[in-house]
Amino acid sequence: MSDGREPLSEETRRQLLKVSVATLSSQLLKRGFRQLVLAGVKPLRPDLRLIGQAFTLRYLPSREDVERGDYDNTTNKQRIAVESVGPGDVLVIDARGNTVAGTLGNILATRMKVRGVAGIVTDGAFRDSAGIRAIDLPTYAAGAHPNVSSTVHYPVDMNLPIACGGVAIFPGDVIVGDAEAVIVVPRKVAGEVARDAFEQEEREQFILHKIEAGSSIIGVYPPDEQTLAEFRAWKSHRLEAGQSYATGEGQQ
Repeated sequence: MSDGREPLSEETRRQLLKVSVATLSSQLLKRGFRQLVLAGVKPLRPDLRLIGQAFTLRYLPSREDVERGDYDNTTNKQRIAVESVGPGDVLVIDARGNTVAGTLGNILATRMKVRGVAGIVTDGAFRDSAGIRAIDLPTYAAGAHPNVSSTVHYPVDMNLPIACGGVAIFPGDVIVGDAEAVIVVPRKVAGEVARDAFEQEEREQFILHKIEAGSSIIGVYPPDEQTLAEFRAWKSHRLEAGQSYATGEGQQ
């Protein structure tokens, strides 16, 4: 991992890949975290799931005396970041919500794909969006624009705390994305949030079956003690039959 942290456990990764951003949001709210969903950031590939640790890149507004668009690969922080991210990293770009130029294009995205990154997230725009969409890589942006990044952006630093989509993001935070949105899970609570979100979705799968069968929401959603007892029996029966939410038979 690029910042020296231990990788997420396989169990935590498995659980995070299974649950929705909406469920993670609910679990984070129970722990007092209210604003961790990135505003205005949407997937180019809704069919792909995103999970990885944040590798941050911050852009300032460009200024003519500090950025001329020559992109020296040895000094330009954007290019250094592209050659520094590694397996499991999500490049998260603070573009100040400015979408009147791309933050990067398909060639740099391809290079990061080859390096094994988990995905790219920006609250700015992508250029060459069709090319990026063709890459088998989870990518999220607030828009698309053909202008090169240097027309409005100047990459100033990387792997420092940033703001993206109105959310404070620290290097190493866990980034999870689905077809709906991207959420930040603080690293220190990632394991417990993943566990409880997984259990919540397993329980809600049972509740959904009851609602589909005609049940009222009264006593079911939220569940009372009788419904919880039914859920435990249903879960036990499925485990005895060799079925479980973990096998991929759930909602996601």
